[in-house]
Amino acid sequence: MRFVPAVSAIIILFACSGKAQQGESFPPIEQWKAAVISGDAVGLTSLYSASPAAVVNTTSGKAGPDAAVVYWTSLKARSITLKAVEAGSPRSDLQAFTLLATVKSASGKITKLVEGQTWQNQAGVWRIVGEKRDLAKLEQPATVNANLYPTGDARQQIHDAVARAGREHKNVLLVFGADWCYDCHVLDKAFHRPDVAAVLNANYELLNVDIGEGNKNLDLAAQYEVALNRGVPAVAVLDSRGALLYSQKAGEWERARALGPQDLLEFLNKWKPKRG
Repeated sequence: MRFVPAVSAIIILFACSGKAQQGESFPPIEQWKAAVISGDAVGLTSLYSASPAAVVNTTSGKAGPDAAVVYWTSLKARSITLKAVEAGSPRSDLQAFTLLATVKSASGKITKLVEGQTWQNQAGVWRIVGEKRDLAKLEQPATVNANLYPTGDARQQIHDAVARAGREHKNVLLVFGADWCYDCHVLDKAFHRPDVAAVLNANYELLNVDIGEGNKNLDLAAQYEVALNRGVPAVAVLDSRGALLYSQKAGEWERARALGPQDLLEFLNKWKPKRG
């Protein structure tokens, strides 16, 4: 998830710090849902901002509102179930949501998505100014754990993790992120999958490193060459002596919601310690 220190560009989808709430409590989302189910392209188009033009961000790249309308109508939805896992209002004219969406088509096909929406009140009418859409390949957390990222001295925590790794002949996996980051919670849940956990626990000491509101442990991120400006979660791998083996520099896991189990297993197997 990309960290935005200030809401200077309303078309960017940002982290929501508020509690999750049901989409039904925000009527425009219900309007959007009804338009998708009815295949009402005109009505759906009216819910996307024209000025500024809504930015739609997918794993395939950025697009405009027309592409979003084509995508949603192409699903030929019979029903949509929405659950808001994040919701917040960073400014009085903005509402942002992360929604777990399950779409059932007329043919019975089920599509599961993670849908981020940022709405702006434009002269009394709420319109989508930003959308971040991904197919949900991993199980998505229904709630977020407010204590995922530890407080305290991260440098000492890394020192202790390296010491444990030395005793156990493991590497150290550092995950830079924060409690507000939904994708960080997605990644943490994925780490508990039996297939992923089997490789992770046998080969790594895992440590979450808190970046707070983008103002904590920046020296450690720089030391381990992790590019936080490309989004979190972002990881670094250390050997059992604390030497850097790998660091993410291009936001590879910023969209953890779009990763698949095989992506994680491939990475963990690649950077696990070489044993004779």
